[in-house]
Amino acid sequence: MPGPKDIDGSAGVPTFYGKELRWKREQAGLTQPQLVEGSFYGHSHLSEIERGERRMPPDLAAHVDKVLKTDGFFSRRCEDVRNARRRGHAPYFERVLETEGSALSIDQWSPTLVPGLLQTEAYMRAVIRSTHPQDLPEEVDEKVRARQARAELFENPKTPEYWVIMHEVVLSEPLLEPEAMALQLDHVCGLAKRRRIVPQVLQWNAATRALMTVTLTSLEFADAPPLVYAEGPYHGHAMEDPGSVRQYQKAYDRLRAAALPPDASLALIEAAAEDYRSGRRPV
Repeated sequence: MPGPKDIDGSAGVPTFYGKELRWKREQAGLTQPQLVEGSFYGHSHLSEIERGERRMPPDLAAHVDKVLKTDGFFSRRCEDVRNARRRGHAPYFERVLETEGSALSIDQWSPTLVPGLLQTEAYMRAVIRSTHPQDLPEEVDEKVRARQARAELFENPKTPEYWVIMHEVVLSEPLLEPEAMALQLDHVCGLAKRRRIVPQVLQWNAATRALMTVTLTSLEFADAPPLVYAEGPYHGHAMEDPGSVRQYQKAYDRLRAAALPPDASLALIEAAAEDYRSGRRPV
């Protein structure tokens, strides 16, 4: 049986950190399950850190330092790794980038825009141009490529389970020309019909007004605590504190209860796409 694939430590800060972690673990004669024993994390989480695909949580770094007797090395370098940003994305979004690919489920709420994972290239470019009007063409292209790469997670036929709630304004306030808007909504419907996403629409007359000023993403994992990420136009904040996570998840549950059921939501999105194709604005 072949050994683990070698890690290119020169590829970046996370891979350098991960390669050092693997070397120290193997030097101590420990398997991944043995190293994480007594922590709140699974061995697959550790494996992704060793490959540079996931950032080290501070509490796991402290656990690793204690078990490996590394005198705080991994805790001291932990923040450096967590601050290493990926091109094409805002630094405050890094926590979502490193975890969404390994999530079992992703729940999103979007009050104003089609979420990034569901955007067509035309919609991405419109959003980027409106929020960063001074970006050079090559900078716009880089951000588009980064968003498109994220959407590759839908190539997995089953995971993550993705549930999205959009306010009705997303359908009725066009960001693009009518035909391009119809194609954007067709894309959302296509993912729903492939059973890769479950969409819901919160209508104008819904009783709840929870989370109307933020976009929310809630992620759950098999081997790590849940994560909630709240975002505004130019800022974002990731939370793992159980109390904060629970509060936001309850607010999301209220939105889910108030929104149209998935089948009715899909029909509404399809009708909006047809309206745009026919030259009408959805109402």
